[in-house]
Order: sequence, then structure tokens, then C-alpha cells
Amino acid sequence: MKKLILLLIVFGTTVYSQTNAESSLPSNLKEISYNEYLGFVKKYHPLVKNANLEISKAQANLMMARGGFDPKLELNYNKKQFQGTEYYSIMNSSFKIPTWYGIDIKAGFDENEGYYLDPQNKTPSNGLTSLGISVPLGQGLLINQRMADLQKAKIQVKLSQAQQKLEAIAVLYDASVAYFNWKKNYEEYLLYENYSTNAQKRYEGIESLIKQGDKPAIDSIEAGIVVKNRLLALEDSKLKLTKAKLELSNFLWLENNIPLELADAIIPEKKLGQTIQETLNISDLVNQELSLINHPKIEALQSKIDMLTVEKKMKANMLLPKIDVGYSYLAQPNPTKPNSTDNYKVGVDFYFPLFLRKERGGLKLAQYKIQETEFTRDLEKVQLTNKISAQKTEIQSLTKQQKLINNLVTDYDTMLKSEVRLFTLGESSLFLINTRENNLVSAQLSQIALENRFYTSNSELYKIMANPN
Repeated sequence: MKKLILLLIVFGTTVYSQTNAESSLPSNLKEISYNEYLGFVKKYHPLVKNANLEISKAQANLMMARGGFDPKLELNYNKKQFQGTEYYSIMNSSFKIPTWYGIDIKAGFDENEGYYLDPQNKTPSNGLTSLGISVPLGQGLLINQRMADLQKAKIQVKLSQAQQKLEAIAVLYDASVAYFNWKKNYEEYLLYENYSTNAQKRYEGIESLIKQGDKPAIDSIEAGIVVKNRLLALEDSKLKLTKAKLELSNFLWLENNIPLELADAIIPEKKLGQTIQETLNISDLVNQELSLINHPKIEALQSKIDMLTVEKKMKANMLLPKIDVGYSYLAQPNPTKPNSTDNYKVGVDFYFPLFLRKERGGLKLAQYKIQETEFTRDLEKVQLTNKISAQKTEIQSLTKQQKLINNLVTDYDTMLKSEVRLFTLGESSLFLINTRENNLVSAQLSQIALENRFYTSNSELYKIMANPN
């Protein structure tokens, strides 16, 4: 009987291992992998959807900018009739085609009559047609507002694509941290649950030995203290696990913006350390150099520089004189005699400020904004390079630390098992067993925390690279 009790004590001090603990879990538990979890976040999370809307809004702005080149049909009609007299009847219609280089082609038809009609507005009885062209020879020829709006709208699409990636990656990073925190608290809960069971079995074995007179009564108090400490730690870990699951649920959504709560039967991925770099698509980055040309932050800053460059061209264009020349050929529809080429209408508009202080000041400000953004872009390149280098170094260091902590856990496990054997031979004490076990628990908690740091470090590299696809 005494040997059986000692065996129960030995069994009660069997150390925690992830494999043993997980094999004893209920069979109805289902694992949600990190890759599946990120898939849910990418597809259904509202903030990721909001980020995708930025591209749609930019495309809508591009459509609006292209509207500046749409052909336009205009009709103006005014008539005044008073006491039986037709003062005037004026109808002006036109069809205008804007072109890229500020040149407008315009066709028109005018039909005006009336007793008090202004002589310059008189037209033949069957109306007057015109076909003309308007050309800016100074401002507006090489670049004008509608050209600038269209160019900036195209650049804005690229800018929105870069910003969409940055906004999406921020959500995915926060979601990843929540998943890692859930996994960490889940493993700590399993750890404390296993040791609580062991402490209870050890306590029951010590009680039996005390009743037989083989152990002093003080051992019962010491074993009871361990049970209470283990239960206290278990309850605290259960609370942390519940909060971690609720935090994780913030990132789980279904279609039609329906929030999804994590079921109790769902557990995190067991072999996350083997799959995380492949899931985040950073396995090649850890050991290779990477160009930052296509990085979303650099692309966003470059897009801003391109938009400011367009604005600079507009400011430079304002230094030119404004000279608009127009010519229209006039003809009668269904004339009684052939139309003459001498029938035409021409016009010239000229405008030029003498000192150009407003225009020159605006151009300088545009140049300074470009330089400022270029400085920011160059600084961002250096910072990103250093961040990537630091993060890769951290991942490599954490990999080495994991190997060391694994060896430590193995050593503490060996020390505990040796102490248990000595205890069965009567050459050790419960105090020493508890001390060895506490050291093992601390090492295993450090092992879990180090794994969590490794996961987070990989996700931080993923965040720095900002490639959510």
C-alpha cells in the first residue's frame, strides 16, 4: 500500500508537456489555424472593408476628373413679348468638345429675332450656324486645370492603393497580436490546469502517508498550500483566457457585418511556430535583402510628390501670359446663295500681371512642398531599412533563445524527476520537490512567453513590410 501511495505521488508530479496535455483534451475541440483566422479578418472585418473603399473613392474621383473632357451640349433661349410686340427672341445652342491640350472645338446654331433686338445679335431668318476653335497660346496650352485634375486623380488611385495596404496591415497586425495573446493564455491555462491536478493528487498521497505515520503532519499543510496556489493561478489564467477570447472575437466577423463570437470548443493552432512565417509570407525575408521600391509607405510618399509636381507645373504655367485665340466660321443653313469664306468671327483675350509676385510666390511654395516630401521619403527609406534589419536580428535572436529555454525546461524536468526518485527512497522532502516544480513552472511560463515574443516579432516584420496580400 505504501508503494502504491508513493507511485501516486510520483504520478502527481509528472511534469507538464504540451503533447501530453493536448492528447488528454476532449475530442470535440476544434483548431482554428492562424491562416484561417487571418482569412476571416481580411475578408470580413469592417476596417479592412473601409480600407478597400478608399480605392473605390479614388476611382470615383478619377471618373469625375475625366468628366472635364466630356462633350457638352448647351441651349439658351430667352423671349420677351409685351402688348403685342415681340421685343426679342434669342436662341443660342452649342456643342462643345474639350480636348487634352486646352483646345476647344465648338459648333453652334443661333436664331435671334425681335423688334428691339440688339443689332449685333441679328441673324438671318433661317438662323446662323458656326464651327470654331479656341486655342490658349500661353496659360492652359501645355497644362490646365482639367488636365491637372485628371493627372492628380490618376495618381490618387495609386496613393489610395498604398494607403489601403497600410490601413489593412494595421488591422491584421492588431488581429495577429490578439491571436497570439489568446494562444499564450490558452497554453498557460493548460499548464496551470495540469499542475493543479498534480498538486491535488500529491496532496491526497501525502494525506494517506500521514495517516500511516510515514510522513509528518506538516507535509499536509505544505502540500495544501501548493494546491491553493495552483488553484489561484488557474483561476487567474482562466480569467485572462476569457478576456483574450473576447478580445479575439473583436476581429471575427461574417458577411453582412455580423460579429462572430469564439466558441469554447475552438482552440488555437498547435504548431504555429512551424507555419507562421509561411502564413505571413516572410520566410524569404528573414535571410534575404529586400528592395523598398514597392513598399506602400514609399509608394504613398512618391505619389504625393507626383501630385505636388503636377501642382508645381500649374504654378509655373501661371507665369505665362494668358492669350486665348478663337475663330469661328459662320454660315447660313440652306442659304439662297453660297456661303462666303469671309463670314467669320475671331477673338483674342490677353492678360498678364506685370510683377508676377503672386505667381512666383506660389511656385516657390510648390517647390518647397516637394522638397519637404522628398526629405520625408528619404528618411522613411532609412528608417524602414533599419527597422527591417532590427526585426530580422530580433527574430534570429529569439530563435536562439527558444532553443536555450527548451534546454532549460528539459534540465528542470530532469531535476524534478530526480528529486521525485529521491523522495520515494526517503532521501528528499516535499519542500525540495515543490521547489524543483516551481522552477520548472517558471521555466515553462518563460518558454510560453518567449514563443509569444517570437510570434509577435514575426508579425511586426509583416507589419513593417506592409504587404497584406
